[in-house]
Amino acid sequence: MFEDISKIVLLSDMDGTLLNSKKLINEVDLAAIQRFTHLGGHFTVATGRTLQAFEQYRAALKLNMPVILYNGAAIYDYSSGDALYTHPLPDECRNIAKGLLEAMPDAGGEVLKLDGTYVFRNNDYQKLHTKLCGITPFYSTLDEIPEGEWLKVLFAMAPEDMEYIEILIRQKNYETVSFVKSSEMFYEMLPVGVSKGSALSNYRRLDGMTDFKFVAIGDFDNDIEMIREADFGACPANAEESVKKASDLVLKKTNDEGAVAELINHIINNL
Repeated sequence: MFEDISKIVLLSDMDGTLLNSKKLINEVDLAAIQRFTHLGGHFTVATGRTLQAFEQYRAALKLNMPVILYNGAAIYDYSSGDALYTHPLPDECRNIAKGLLEAMPDAGGEVLKLDGTYVFRNNDYQKLHTKLCGITPFYSTLDEIPEGEWLKVLFAMAPEDMEYIEILIRQKNYETVSFVKSSEMFYEMLPVGVSKGSALSNYRRLDGMTDFKFVAIGDFDNDIEMIREADFGACPANAEESVKKASDLVLKKTNDEGAVAELINHIINNL
């Protein structure tokens, strides 16, 4: 698995994995990433964040590899400024979102496109999400948001309301969209078949990537498909139990203690 470090790509989730509880990158993780890339390894991220929300971390990571964004709905190359892959939602997603909002009047939410984030209902949980992402969104109704390239729709709500939206989704049995829980407060609508795992499968097909081995690390439900698709999957000690069951390696450290650095040391020690 780890024969040649120059043919290894380490793909890390951001929130709950590479980012600590303060939404910062631990110095120990940053130093380990620099060591890994200096030895010839390749590092990048797979995140639910948007093009704009990831920008605040790009300079610190000094990435030269394409990044998986929008929970797998896009692969973006910051070096060239090009979207290498996108899989937008179907046109009926607007009406689906309207129906869910009618059933859940206290839920907030946003539509995420390549050109920015459009907040259509701004409750306290949505305001928290905007703050966490460090972005300035557009504010509009669902009807006012421009058509085309809706990469995902995020619903923000109290944790105790999560069970209700899951019941609604099961009852509707949507055929053209799927849903994933990305935190205790956020639930996301994606195109059917789209996940970080499907994006990793497309990543393997990019020019020059066919003979690389992928190591993936993540902590939450939206990381499971990526961990399964990778050649080797790991998770920090703070990961959900479902993620731990899907992983080849459960690390001893949490995202606050340097889990990514621990994984990098494991890779290097097993070369």
